[in-house]
Amino acid sequence: MTEPTEPCTSSSLARDPTTVIHPRREPFEHGLLPIPRLIFSDPAQTLIPLKQKLLESSSNQRVDSAAISESLQISIEQARLVLDTLASVLHSDAEPLVAAKLGEIDSVGVDVHDLVLFLYIQSYKRLLPRTHKDSAAVADVWPSTSAFDGYLSALSPLQLVRSNSRRGMPSQVDEEAHQLSYLQKHLANIVSLVAQPVEGEGEESLNRSGLPMKIMETLDCAFQVLTMDRFEHLGFLIQFGDKGSEGNSFSQSSPFFANSDPDMPAVPVPAAQVHDWLLQNIAAALEYISERTSSKENGPASASDQDVAMTDACTTSVNKVSTSTRSASFIEGISKSSYVKHASDIKGSSVKVLNCHESAIYILAPLRYATVYGCSDATVVIGAVGKAVRVEHCERVHVIVAAKRICIANCRECVFFLGVNQQPLILGDNHKLQVAPYNTFYSQLEEHMNEVGIVPTVNRWDEPLALGMVDPHDSLSHPAGVSDVQAESATRVDPDQFTNFVIPNWFGAESTGATKGNPFMLPDAYMASQHKNQKNLGEIRQLLREAPLEESRKRELSSALHVYFKDWLYVNGTGTRFLVSFLYFLFQFLLPILLAA
Repeated sequence: MTEPTEPCTSSSLARDPTTVIHPRREPFEHGLLPIPRLIFSDPAQTLIPLKQKLLESSSNQRVDSAAISESLQISIEQARLVLDTLASVLHSDAEPLVAAKLGEIDSVGVDVHDLVLFLYIQSYKRLLPRTHKDSAAVADVWPSTSAFDGYLSALSPLQLVRSNSRRGMPSQVDEEAHQLSYLQKHLANIVSLVAQPVEGEGEESLNRSGLPMKIMETLDCAFQVLTMDRFEHLGFLIQFGDKGSEGNSFSQSSPFFANSDPDMPAVPVPAAQVHDWLLQNIAAALEYISERTSSKENGPASASDQDVAMTDACTTSVNKVSTSTRSASFIEGISKSSYVKHASDIKGSSVKVLNCHESAIYILAPLRYATVYGCSDATVVIGAVGKAVRVEHCERVHVIVAAKRICIANCRECVFFLGVNQQPLILGDNHKLQVAPYNTFYSQLEEHMNEVGIVPTVNRWDEPLALGMVDPHDSLSHPAGVSDVQAESATRVDPDQFTNFVIPNWFGAESTGATKGNPFMLPDAYMASQHKNQKNLGEIRQLLREAPLEESRKRELSSALHVYFKDWLYVNGTGTRFLVSFLYFLFQFLLPILLAA
């Protein structure tokens, strides 16, 4: 039996950031699937016997998509989606499912304990905007339906975001506190899901007792223990310090298994002891968040890290670019500007682009996660994302990304140029979405793709998978009768409308690299369109070279190009997102010809 741990006071924990407990954001931000059969009214009562059944049917405690499909009564396609999603949000890179190659994911399967934790949090509800007037709904971690909900459904995705003003929308700190409160409320069930019964005192004897469920859960905790391996699974939802899975293993952050001899099996720890210790840490973390929030409200605002501006771009604006202590960089509030971030500018392994409008944003770096939220009339180029990309509440945005997987939710009139190894996932209330093959490159792209594990020979851009229109994890309710309606899927961009996107080579220091072209093979129709465009461009260049232009004719040509360009911008709406590519084309091709004529 392990020696009892010293009760930790909130003050001792809260003052040292490396000992502060955090929820892992990735399962909550990228791991929730709107599949009704994955959401249980009483997760513990359903999942504990399910776990036992799966463990009994598996020789190595792992299950594949067929077993998931049968046990949960979902389609094999949805079961594979569960596996793919789990692979993108698991906390340990040493986990076989995370390390598996594309064609091996199903044969490797998922550990049963990771699966049941994943299924448990499918009942999680995201945080409501602070402007919500239904206090009863806001008070609970799982809010009930409010009489005020539903009116936002008539708004566009961007109007939905703006209707809740920046002050009313949950901050990162709000969301973390909400996730911690969720874990605090459900911790006993979560610990029970990964624990194992003491020999001779297991779940069967409790299930035969006929006692009420609440009493059974209390007794169950007393008869359960956690080995170091079982304890490690809790790292799927919880981490210590800022680095999380990028630092020490979860068990090494605990007093139970720290400095354990790898050649000697550690003594199992009573589940009740683990539960109490985690509960104390969560309470301390919530107090720590409250203290930090209070001090920031009463003290001067801290200076945020400034972004790297493209000095050659046409406009500048006041912007908010900062680095989170939780391994994420934030690009927020950029308007009518062009910005670039290289690998050396990214302080963590994930990036969030928030509320940017009429701008061109280049994130030329290898990442684990990326989020684009609340943007409009912009182009966002994201280098290589090895885990998952989420694009939400955006309007008239072009997203160009090479990624393992992408999820698109509640967007309107957006175009996605994709190099993705898994099916694009589309959910929520979307309108007029388009998908196209990947259409750009930069010098370090292949190096970054290789670093995060993206396979250039597999591109499933044209296989979007649409799930439900209503996301059951969204606390904002929707009109009655649409819960079973499938989300509107995306159409393919016409090959004749497909063009390459040119990333300007104005960045200097980090322009060295081996990539000389698009690493993803274009489909035949798009390749033919590209060749046609290149041929037309070549003919125009030849005509301009051969035309004997006097000074007055050069001015006429320049004026004509200017007029046609203004007309083109008008036809295409707000043209800021195309401006940089056009200027690059102008300086690269037309001006040298005019000057040499």
